[in-house]
Amino acid sequence: MTRARLRDLGIVIGSLNPGPWNAITDVPGVRVGYESVIEDSPRVVRTGVTAIWPRESGIWNNPVFGGAHAFNGNGEVTGLAWVAEQGLISAPICLTNTNCVGTVRDAVCKLAVRSGASQLWHLPVVGETCDGLLSDPTAFAIDDATAFAALDSASSGPLAEGNVGGGTGMVAHGFKGGTGTASRIVSAADQYTVGVLVQANYGERESLTINGVPVGRKLSADSIPILQAQNRTDMGSIIVVLATDAPLLPIQCQRLARRATIGLARAGGIGNNGSGDIFVAFSTANELAATGNVHSVKMLAPDLLTPLFQAAAEATEEAILNALCGAESMTGYQERTAHALPLDAVRSLVGPDS
Repeated sequence: MTRARLRDLGIVIGSLNPGPWNAITDVPGVRVGYESVIEDSPRVVRTGVTAIWPRESGIWNNPVFGGAHAFNGNGEVTGLAWVAEQGLISAPICLTNTNCVGTVRDAVCKLAVRSGASQLWHLPVVGETCDGLLSDPTAFAIDDATAFAALDSASSGPLAEGNVGGGTGMVAHGFKGGTGTASRIVSAADQYTVGVLVQANYGERESLTINGVPVGRKLSADSIPILQAQNRTDMGSIIVVLATDAPLLPIQCQRLARRATIGLARAGGIGNNGSGDIFVAFSTANELAATGNVHSVKMLAPDLLTPLFQAAAEATEEAILNALCGAESMTGYQERTAHALPLDAVRSLVGPDS
């Protein structure tokens, strides 16, 4: 069958309702842009950049509160030392491949200058996962123009998933992985949205679980080959970006980021030694324009955070599975092929009529 989102297969994760697009862009003001690079000559390249803008405009001088959590740290997300210190994110967040994370980080700094940002220096948040199974890692195929294209194309609304942006060449649970997104609406003093975007490039086939069903064990390597390198199954990573319009302080954003671990675990992630599982969360609720000496900020009462934690877990799980459902089979570097998750089999195993 053609590629479809998880809910199109009749599979519903959790009990909370999604937003209208079931995407991180359901959080008001959040925009996402992609640029993919697919080349066969002179080098085989399957890579790209994903750009997430936390605010509709003004992020350089009107930062958002943010926090992060490293479930397993064999990966890189730049700028997190300053996020931990200050609790603010003042630039778009980008995702790309491992060898080009510095290039994209520098491009965000250049964009800040191009945009007239007033700061003398920038420490943007840019994460990576390794697409070296499908894309020549020595090609260094990402340049400023690629990053700018992703940043400049950002928009709200429904999002492409699977083989797009930073997720273009990624592999998850032995299938073609990549970019996925989901959201949840919660009631906690008011109605709020939690949105998630993942770059999924982690996990063993046998651990893949969909709505509690051990799908990975039921889809044998004999019928659908597993793509791996040098017989290692612990290579890979996942970056999760969580956004919300609930009024959270930085420590509360950090707590929200930790709950992505639950969604990852439900999908079959265990934090392998070779995996970089790093999660970043931000809240758009407070206006923190870089003028004035005192800010009045809002904070959701701690006792009301539990629905947001549930939302983070559910949306992370579904975003991972949407990445797998949206991704198409891809052949790349050294003629390796990552096969798409077979949706007919998934619907048969997990769907409402299974």
